[in-house]
Amino acid sequence: MTGSTVAERLRWAVELVDPGPSDRLLEVGCGAGVAVSLICERLSGGTVVGLDRSRPMIAQAARRNRAQVDAGSAAFHAVALADADLGDERFDKVFAVNVRLFRADAAREAEVLRRALAPEGALYVIQQHPSAERTRVVTDELTTALERQGFTVRDVVTRGAADSTMTCVVAG
Repeated sequence: MTGSTVAERLRWAVELVDPGPSDRLLEVGCGAGVAVSLICERLSGGTVVGLDRSRPMIAQAARRNRAQVDAGSAAFHAVALADADLGDERFDKVFAVNVRLFRADAAREAEVLRRALAPEGALYVIQQHPSAERTRVVTDELTTALERQGFTVRDVVTRGAADSTMTCVVAG
């Protein structure tokens, strides 16, 4: 996928998550921190934490968002979701873009997400695939996995384009 496709996917994800100025957000699989940069533009008092298992990606994300890290509105941790210890932090919105959740260690990942979500919080899982058929299959698998792990699916939003289809499953 091209860089513009990736940027489009991340812009769409941030639009769907719709961070409020004082929201507390968690991104699972933050990569180079592009979505965090887009979210920080909308924050005034809120915070965003990015997790990624790749130390090089976390280093790049921290460099990209240095001003926000220094200001305390962004933080990054090099850790797999299943191994994340977020302490007592609770997030209004947790999101993941093109991250394969609930595969290897589903129960531990689900437990981390349940502990991380504030009582009225929402989990947004955004995926992009090259065909509508693949998107349907992955969305069905994700919906089933979320429900199996005790989440309630609230909404499924799909957006199609000539060369790919994006979907977002919202759960709580």
